Amino acid sequence: MQGNTKKLAVIGAGSWGTALAMVLADNGHEVRLWSHNEAQVKEINESHTNKKYLPDVILPNNIIGYASLSEALAGIEKVILAVPTKAIREVVRKISVAQKMPLTIVHVSKGIEPDTLLRISEVIKMEMPEELLEDIVVLSGPSHAEEVSLRHPTTVTVSSENMVAAEKIQDLFINQNFRVYTNPDIVGVEIGGALKNIIALAAGIADGLGYGDNAKAALITRGLAEIARLGTKMGANPLTFSGLTGIGDLIVTCTSVHSRNWRAGNLLGKGHSLDDVLANMGMVVEGVRTTKAAYQLAEKYQVSMPITNALYNVLFKGYNPKEAVDSLMARGKTNEMNDLINILGERYNEEE
Repeated sequence: MQGNTKKLAVIGAGSWGTALAMVLADNGHEVRLWSHNEAQVKEINESHTNKKYLPDVILPNNIIGYASLSEALAGIEKVILAVPTKAIREVVRKISVAQKMPLTIVHVSKGIEPDTLLRISEVIKMEMPEELLEDIVVLSGPSHAEEVSLRHPTTVTVSSENMVAAEKIQDLFINQNFRVYTNPDIVGVEIGGALKNIIALAAGIADGLGYGDNAKAALITRGLAEIARLGTKMGANPLTFSGLTGIGDLIVTCTSVHSRNWRAGNLLGKGHSLDDVLANMGMVVEGVRTTKAAYQLAEKYQVSMPITNALYNVLFKGYNPKEAVDSLMARGKTNEMNDLINILGERYNEEE
């Protein structure tokens, strides 16, 4: 437990927001967990549970549910923003109306906004009045909420344009179960966290088709190359994609039944329609929306992303999943080392 107790607000009482609230509560902080669902808030306060999202988990007593955003934010200096990416704009606008003092916003969502092609930190900066925005920090990494809530060992990364702010968030969260690193590459951290969901959908499809571990290993490896190609073009450090928010997050999301993106892809591979899959998931599948954004980014930056293109065709053009995966195997010959040389070359050319 940490000695410097703070009042903190977690906006969004889904599985990830609730799990992070538990980490902060374990560190002795007073945590206000906001939800627009009054029944959910009542359950949190009276039963100390959030059974829809984290069954069989008892919440610490220093997590208090709030249905009023203005009450949850009263006297707060740091907010953890844990809502789906499609809700970021609306929620940030509401925060800017309810909040009276400058905030540090820690966003933990993983996605890119289609059409605008903005990263989440850029969306927040656009919607939050400058005088109310102290800093933006992103927290990302290989971290299933289900395991965090059970206090299983987990390691994540925080990043910001202001590394002093990132280090303060590192101090808030770090404990014996939840290790937090810092990384100054906010572009790479956000891109890695967002795009890994695309590859997880593809890995789920391959599993649903019964293609086995060889195919999944290939998707993870070549998927990482796609992420690094695009991320580096967007200004990221290629080394970030070898870390927790790159290969780390990619492995855990592509190989675990906890991953909603993998589960959605698995159902698609087994022949279910996208509409049926999304209707039955019960939680947001960020990879679907991000696939559209990544497809648009690949066109904008003229980056080759064959896995992303194949998945886009399945999700939005009605292609057969098996034919889409098989088409990846039928592509023309290429040299694996060229990817690394080109990715590193982009970075070094920029630094010169």
